[in-house]
Amino acid sequence: MTKQPLWVFGYGSLMWNPGFPVAERRIARLDGWHRSFCMRSIHHRGTVEAPGLVLALDAAEGASCHGLGFRVEGGAEEEAIAYLRERELISSAYLETEQVIVLEGGAEVPALTYVIDAEHDQYCGGLPLEDQAGIIARAVGGRGPNTEYLYNTAQHLAELGIEDAELSWLTLRVREINTLRGN
Repeated sequence: MTKQPLWVFGYGSLMWNPGFPVAERRIARLDGWHRSFCMRSIHHRGTVEAPGLVLALDAAEGASCHGLGFRVEGGAEEEAIAYLRERELISSAYLETEQVIVLEGGAEVPALTYVIDAEHDQYCGGLPLEDQAGIIARAVGGRGPNTEYLYNTAQHLAELGIEDAELSWLTLRVREINTLRGN
């Protein structure tokens, strides 16, 4: 998949830390999927013994997810794909797919998009929000606290004017839990 131009869809940490050369960044929508803390994180935001949660795109009829479409700088396509595979496919819980995203303004483009493998043992779709909040409040992994991941994602969505009711609720609840714990 080294088409030019190469677009990548970001809905979580890619929004604030793409990690590859970006020529253009646009608000985008992906239909048929929703952003969800449906993946246990045993590397980046948790451990095998105490998994955290990270966002993934979970398929759902009638759903849509707003995030960012990144056009990779010309000539850096292969480098970007190699970097993303190392980062996103660390445990094979994500599937590398090509999805059509709708850029702000209406243009449709194919984009490299990582989605959850609902058959993978790290998949945990359908966890109640309260359970998600409890896990996120305490988990820490190789890239830092799970709270940092939640707060950064929520902040970047807010800066972009993208509303995500579940992330807003989780942010408030996790802050409340940590305040009660004295953190």
